[in-house]
Amino acid sequence: MLEKLASQQQLLIPKEKSLVLWFDEVGIADIPLVGGKNASLGEMIQQLKPKGVSVPNGFATTAYAYRYFISAGGLEAKLREIFADLDVENLHNLQQKGKEARGLILSTPFPEELQAAIADAYEKLCDRYGEGTDVAVRSSATAEDLPDASFAGQQETYLNVHGCTGVLECCHKCFASTFTDRAISYRQLRGFDHLEVALSVGVQKMVRSDLASSGVMFSIDTETGFKNAVLVTAAYGLGENIVQGAVNPDEYLVFKPTLKQGFRPILDKLLGTKDIKMVYDLGGSKYTKNVSVSPKERGKYAINDDEILQLARWAIQIEDHYSQVRGTYTPMDIEWAKDGNTGELFVVQARPETVQSQKSATVLRNYKLHGSSTVLTTGRAVGEAIGQGKAHIILDSHKIAEFEAGEVLVTNKTDPDWEPIMKKASAIVTNSGGRTCHAAIIAREMGIPAIVGTGDATTVLQNNQEITVCCAEGDEGKVYSGLLEFEIQESAIDNLPRTRTQILMNVGNPEEAFSLSAIPCNGVGLARLEFIIANHIKTHPLALIHFDELTDESVKRRIGKLTALYEHKPDFFTDKLACGIATIAAAFYPNPVIVRMSDFKSNEYANLLGGRQFEPKEENPMIGWRGASRYYDPNYREAYALECKALKRVRDEMGLTNVIPMIPFCRTPEEGRKVLAEMAKHGLVKGENGLQVYVMCELPSNVIFADEFAQVFDGFSIGSNDLTQLTLGLDRDSALVAHIFDERNEAVKRMIEIAIKAAKKYDRKIGICGQAPSDYPEFARFLVELGIDSISLNPDSVLKTLLDIAKVEASSTLMDLAADVAKV
Repeated sequence: MLEKLASQQQLLIPKEKSLVLWFDEVGIADIPLVGGKNASLGEMIQQLKPKGVSVPNGFATTAYAYRYFISAGGLEAKLREIFADLDVENLHNLQQKGKEARGLILSTPFPEELQAAIADAYEKLCDRYGEGTDVAVRSSATAEDLPDASFAGQQETYLNVHGCTGVLECCHKCFASTFTDRAISYRQLRGFDHLEVALSVGVQKMVRSDLASSGVMFSIDTETGFKNAVLVTAAYGLGENIVQGAVNPDEYLVFKPTLKQGFRPILDKLLGTKDIKMVYDLGGSKYTKNVSVSPKERGKYAINDDEILQLARWAIQIEDHYSQVRGTYTPMDIEWAKDGNTGELFVVQARPETVQSQKSATVLRNYKLHGSSTVLTTGRAVGEAIGQGKAHIILDSHKIAEFEAGEVLVTNKTDPDWEPIMKKASAIVTNSGGRTCHAAIIAREMGIPAIVGTGDATTVLQNNQEITVCCAEGDEGKVYSGLLEFEIQESAIDNLPRTRTQILMNVGNPEEAFSLSAIPCNGVGLARLEFIIANHIKTHPLALIHFDELTDESVKRRIGKLTALYEHKPDFFTDKLACGIATIAAAFYPNPVIVRMSDFKSNEYANLLGGRQFEPKEENPMIGWRGASRYYDPNYREAYALECKALKRVRDEMGLTNVIPMIPFCRTPEEGRKVLAEMAKHGLVKGENGLQVYVMCELPSNVIFADEFAQVFDGFSIGSNDLTQLTLGLDRDSALVAHIFDERNEAVKRMIEIAIKAAKKYDRKIGICGQAPSDYPEFARFLVELGIDSISLNPDSVLKTLLDIAKVEASSTLMDLAADVAKV
């Protein structure tokens, strides 16, 4: 009866008056008809499915259907009366008004025509997929998923819904969820009329990710706004747990430009705990339930590399399409799911990203922490800001009314019910969740620093404890004891002068690379491998190669735990090193990134896990077994082979050919040739695939034999610290002679002048990566006047030194012009 009535009603009805529309009947222009979520699904099915992006089919009730329901039930006047004295700042008032509005909607039955239209569409879906097919029923407001307002999670979603009765019931609940407390608050604060925003409901075939995995991905880095990365998160089961922040998912980072060229640039993979998964509640009283994940499954990545890359390709396609449609760059927030029955991947939602895409591109804002204290807990940093205040631990959303403005919210996880107090928080800290969970999304949107996935915040922090929440030190967010001083630095980066001298940057920490890439520069003049090895790998390479021969059992256990994902232990070193190098290279691509090969001294190597078993005790490690002399030594060459393997992967497999390896502490040209031969054994042949190899110019022999070194290497980088100490014959670590150490000493300056002239004579690039140009403007001027090709600076010195160098170059040009005029 209902189906027959619906079929008759829908014949020849214009789109604007339809009660139900199929996804393939709508597109992005139809947001007023079916809301952002459903319009986006229709757009992808029509435009991107033919190009290989898989999207499950379904249908949507329309905004007209919602307004018809409101009108037929005589609800508008009653709802306006309810909201006449609404005060969203008063939680009790907000909760009372929301409860009244939802009750009014649920107590008003659907008109018969609307019931019939929904039932008919669901039966057609069953004809395609089977009787009683399982569907997801999702709300889609006509003001949601706009480029400047996400409305994330404001209305309800129901998964694993079966049968016509169940679908109708869930559609009715979705209509009522127009007036959840969080949706009312969100609309009120953003100036939307509660009765002007209509609700559409999407009914979509379920993807059986309860039998596999699902997640969220962004076509932009969520914390820094770096445009060339896709962030993919994944966990087992249905995707609601990731969105709600109930699990700490895996995170994968993929570089877009070289992925488009056919390479496999997975920059990083972070294993999440994934301790629970949401599955169908078969035979139970609910649609879904959470179950524990086995330790074995938790210890594996939820998807493989091919699937990561496929999802990233889809993210690029979706971003490109929406950018073209909107006529402006539009990064996307995308939900995906893997079907456990078929193994297929699907995109189930896509919406514009609403935070990074709205930020100014002409002003750099940096938070800088001054001082330090005890680190109480750590997790994933959200945003790049710093917040502080008294901790307020709330474990139950019913107690949110106790929260005071300016406090730090500490909880297990948040959902949209928490939003009325989130905006009052100075910072947010949660036990669970990843960078794409609800707490992270809302914190970004509100500009509040957050640390998610700490695992223990609610137990290690105390109520009323004064804390500082720092997200300004890389991917890892830290909660410090006490209220530490910090400053906010803002710099205008538009209309900066161009200089002949290339301005490069010193970058050691891959976690800061995306953020630092926003500072205008011409690339990286020094990327130190030591930071990656000491902080990410932590283990001596020979201890991994000879893992079974380790004599210290406690060290062996620690290395075993660190490398649990790796059956072949040396692969851990190669993978982590490759990811670190690749992340820095990607951040500044296609500009050159000069990577200095490892330059630990023997005492520093000994401090790595397992290092004492393999390192000699030297009287003077500063001028001992370090740099180039290690690479071809029979006692170390197999460890250097791991560095070469990592570098080759970055260049050949990830396509990051902007990486230029640099050899440190190379005492003689012959030693340089031995190192190049060692590299060639592992596929790094100078001149092949555009490979250049530079050498550090940091020893007097590098200067004196500069003409011969120029025959071996493609370029030089002056290391002013070592060159100064070895020219002046002092130990820079000795306080007794520290007062003599000065790069501006005339002997050091003469050495630098000789090196620059030799490099110019043999048409070799030469730059400097020491501290002196950052500290002494007159030293930078000296280098510019000698015609140095590049100056590599610490990040906080780049803008200031750039302006100084521009003045020097302008002054030199004027002097040259004056000299030319005088000659005439």
